[in-house]
Amino acid sequence: MFYLEHLFPFLFPFYCPSLDQGSRAWILELMISSPVVRQATLCQSSYFFSLARGTANHDVVWETVLTQTRDAFGVLRLALQVIDGSDITEHLHGAARIMASIMQVQRFEIAVLSLDNCQAHLNAALALFRQLLHSSGATEATGPSSSFNAVISRLGPPSWILSAPGVQVPSAEQAAFRFSSTILILDDIIASTVLQQQPRLYEYHQSLLGSVDSNDPTINFEATVGCQNWALLQIGKIAVLDTWKQRCKRAGNLDVMELVHRATAIKNSLETHLIRLETNPVIVSEGGNSLLDVFTANYRQQSKTSASQSSLVTRVWAHAALIYLFVVVSGWQPASVDVRFHVGRTIELLTHQISPPALLRTMVWPFCVAGCLAEPAQEAHLRGMVEALQPPSIFGTVRKALEIMDDVWRNRDVEDTTNRDLATCFRSQGDLVLLV
Repeated sequence: MFYLEHLFPFLFPFYCPSLDQGSRAWILELMISSPVVRQATLCQSSYFFSLARGTANHDVVWETVLTQTRDAFGVLRLALQVIDGSDITEHLHGAARIMASIMQVQRFEIAVLSLDNCQAHLNAALALFRQLLHSSGATEATGPSSSFNAVISRLGPPSWILSAPGVQVPSAEQAAFRFSSTILILDDIIASTVLQQQPRLYEYHQSLLGSVDSNDPTINFEATVGCQNWALLQIGKIAVLDTWKQRCKRAGNLDVMELVHRATAIKNSLETHLIRLETNPVIVSEGGNSLLDVFTANYRQQSKTSASQSSLVTRVWAHAALIYLFVVVSGWQPASVDVRFHVGRTIELLTHQISPPALLRTMVWPFCVAGCLAEPAQEAHLRGMVEALQPPSIFGTVRKALEIMDDVWRNRDVEDTTNRDLATCFRSQGDLVLLV
């Protein structure tokens, strides 16, 4: 219950599925029914519970957490052995639980800055996701979206049936697969900006995330991490553009006109959507007076808050995406008028409009992007934003972002910035630091 009531909402504050979507009941069901999920959530719960209680003996707590993490790895390893080498359609529900567990362990290790296994977890989850989409229950020829929906269909019906006619609630595995897939695609996009590689699931983006104007995408980032799909779609495209640019530079045949042409389409899309978002207020339905409306009044209030916040969150990501694009196209130019504008807007939104300040931990990548290109006069303010988040142990990724920014600031005048880019800054703290 500590995990459900406190830890999960802290880690994913924008995720509040409605009653007819099954709410968060799927987490409880998987914790009860799946040893894999139970062990993964136990690691996180015991660690954060000890922090919440202010336990003095941190060494003992940490040793316990390490033991439980090893146990979680052991359970995951055994579960993967069961499905390895056999037709995954025979273990579809188990595979969905394993994927959810991998993402749980990944998020926990990122939260406590144990980053050595980041790449291994990401590789395992990506491989499992591809296997599930390409399973015999999905029709590859009809596209990733159809394949995804086919997997969702095969993960039903719900393990418990409501007696009310016409009421359908997703099964625990259906909800877990949709949630985990969303988190995985986000991690893949962020990893691509660090590694200067095309997102490994990029071929699925258009189908699963919809076009930039899609109102009903298969994967909905906004409902899970608070950022509308179009902004993250464009970040994926910028990562692809950066990959193409680096490949051309190595081959000695970079066409700058083509680079600018490709970048202009991305820039126009981001700016068009930003203007639309800044000029159109968010409207959320108030609902009616039925019994269901009474039961879901709290959910509606959460939805109103999330919708209002997600508009601001999306703007933060979009401004950071434009900074990222300018660096890819024009190189490291923090004095650029465009860069200064978008850095300023990002900092202003995070400082004065995003509330509570703890939500900064859900926007670490855009915070770090803006911080790396910030002016000297903005450094103290950015450092103060991080130091205000207490206790430090639950804001690990925000502090890691500050370490990256500090490294850039220290070397602002002493290093040749000709070849500096954001990927180089991100990698200054390790091979793969996932700022999520």
